[in-house]
Amino acid sequence: MSNKFIETEKVGNVAVIRLNRPEKLNAWHGAMREEIMQALKTFDHDDSVRSLIMTGAGNRAFSAGQDLEEAQNFDVSDSGVWIQSWERFYDVLRNLQKPLVMALNGTAAGSAFQVTLLGDVRVAHAGVKMGQPEINSGIASVTGPWIMNLMLGMSRTIELTLTGRMMEADESHRIGLIHHLVAEDQVFAKAMEVAQELGAKPPVAMRLNKQRFREMSAASFAETMDAATRLHAESYASGEPVRMMEEFFKVRRDRKAAH
Repeated sequence: MSNKFIETEKVGNVAVIRLNRPEKLNAWHGAMREEIMQALKTFDHDDSVRSLIMTGAGNRAFSAGQDLEEAQNFDVSDSGVWIQSWERFYDVLRNLQKPLVMALNGTAAGSAFQVTLLGDVRVAHAGVKMGQPEINSGIASVTGPWIMNLMLGMSRTIELTLTGRMMEADESHRIGLIHHLVAEDQVFAKAMEVAQELGAKPPVAMRLNKQRFREMSAASFAETMDAATRLHAESYASGEPVRMMEEFFKVRRDRKAAH
């Protein structure tokens, strides 16, 4: 499997996918998501693999989520196509028959926060921040609130969505989003331990349990994707996301110039 934006390996019967754009905080664009999807599907159909781990390269971020340089060029007339690409990405994660452990080596923001929640077990260290900061970029949040509401309930989902704040690891651990909070140098080892434990479970029962979790949220997932097409089109048509992203890039350029 030849990849430009991820690394893959097998450790015994555990498959590892490592997001590999550390210079961009492992933010993903369309081509990177395609590589992730292909790796997930390949490993899910590999009889020698019993469980999977996803992690990030470097020590700053699991993933910063959507690469804003790609999002800045969003064509509002292609809103449906754009959302369909995300629906495919989330479908692959939701349809996995094998357990997926998220080894959070750093920040998980925006769509990366959502992707971590689509995994089964999350391992992290005290420096990991998680959250849904889209509102700060002028982008409407649709899929984020859907999955947060499933896991946290409406009250906290509203607060996190409207403030766009990033949660510290102890808060995420306290409310059940992080299952294992360990020392930074122990994150991958603990994720491997969990992956091996899950991989040793009876595979048919594992597959059927995961299938049932998917069925429980299938109707709301479909409705969410329809809403995402509608609301993202309106959001980008207003020009607000592009203005906010231009401001972000200007601040970043000015900061680099000052150094």
